[in-house]
Amino acid sequence: MSYTKEPVLSVVDNPYESMLARFNKAADMLRLSQEERHRLSRPAKQILLNFSITLDNGSEKNFEGYRVIHSTVLGPSKGGIRYDTEVNIDEVKALAAWMTWKSALVGIPFGGAKGGINCDPSKLSRTELEKLTRAYTQALADTFGPHKDVPAPDLGTGPDEMGWLMDEFSLLHGKIIHAVVTGKHLYAGGSLGRVEATGRGVSIITLLALDKLKKRSTTTTVAIQGFGNVGLHTALFLWEQGVKVVAVSDVSAALFNADGIDIPDLIAYAGRNDRSIYGYYHAYPILHNELLTLPVDVLIPAARENVITAANAAAIKAGIIVEAANGPTSADADKILREKQIFVVPDILANAGGVIVSYFEWLQNVKNETWNILEVNSKLEEILEKSFREVYATARNSNDSLRDAAYLLAVKRVASAQQAPDN
Repeated sequence: MSYTKEPVLSVVDNPYESMLARFNKAADMLRLSQEERHRLSRPAKQILLNFSITLDNGSEKNFEGYRVIHSTVLGPSKGGIRYDTEVNIDEVKALAAWMTWKSALVGIPFGGAKGGINCDPSKLSRTELEKLTRAYTQALADTFGPHKDVPAPDLGTGPDEMGWLMDEFSLLHGKIIHAVVTGKHLYAGGSLGRVEATGRGVSIITLLALDKLKKRSTTTTVAIQGFGNVGLHTALFLWEQGVKVVAVSDVSAALFNADGIDIPDLIAYAGRNDRSIYGYYHAYPILHNELLTLPVDVLIPAARENVITAANAAAIKAGIIVEAANGPTSADADKILREKQIFVVPDILANAGGVIVSYFEWLQNVKNETWNILEVNSKLEEILEKSFREVYATARNSNDSLRDAAYLLAVKRVASAQQAPDN
């Protein structure tokens, strides 16, 4: 275990620098001292792991992993584990910080963390993925804990990986500890509604934005970049509300149908096609980049960081952007979108449904309770509606963007807790 420092990249390439740009703007508005900025913006802990597992063919393969704890001021650190070939320390630092601001914004008593392993999960067998997850858990056995640091799924991981993590952590501690991780299968202590929570939350926020702007959902057109767990459920819930989803994409294809795509039919097709939308016959193929600049009412980037930058922001025609992914807009695009009067709902609000229901799962585990789906969904909607109203009102009162307002509220809450006598 050691600490790592990598060269700083440009704002466009580096999500951590984009996060810092937004943080510093909020810090300026709050008139925070340099010492306060230093404490609030920098990670509390950065861990670099180097470990190996035995592959199915008998050979040894080395992997590099990360865990960054950004803050524990408001509670145990909380954040997903990402398996992806592009995982690096600055990405993980940014994601950990966003978790801090996100939890603070929606009033969840968690701090922020994130983790990952640089790997291609599609090229690993189920047995190899289990070995990888257990080795990662062993290396972080002293870091994880229900009241210390609580991981969750992210890109490339899901309920299986979270179940292996819980099992390995429990074995190391000699007892079953469900609350060490969220996003588990129901039989392993997971919560109803957790799988679809982020997408449901994005759809709730989208409908709230449409209502504020006095737009009818049944005449609204939407393009969704990304058709993984978040994009798929966002599309489904919006489709169920009568919203016309005219374009979707995944890594294999981008599709367009001006009359609207039958989302349940597309989901069924992807289920038969190795989770790929390529070749779907009720929509026209378009270029991936073309989806971002379609003349739609709402654009929902639901894939990964930095897909909207200064290079393409001016070409975006959507009147509303709802950020379902973490960090899909680089900081250098903010001014352009503001000048175009595009209504941007920032990621730390738009995709907070996942951490909210993760908190519900953690709470159920700690209290040994089981909530029904109506209770989970009603509590989720209540928190998101309250948070959206607070951000919108703050933005209106200060004539700022929703992003500026969201960061202002989040940073202020963490700063206030940091300044409390107990801290």
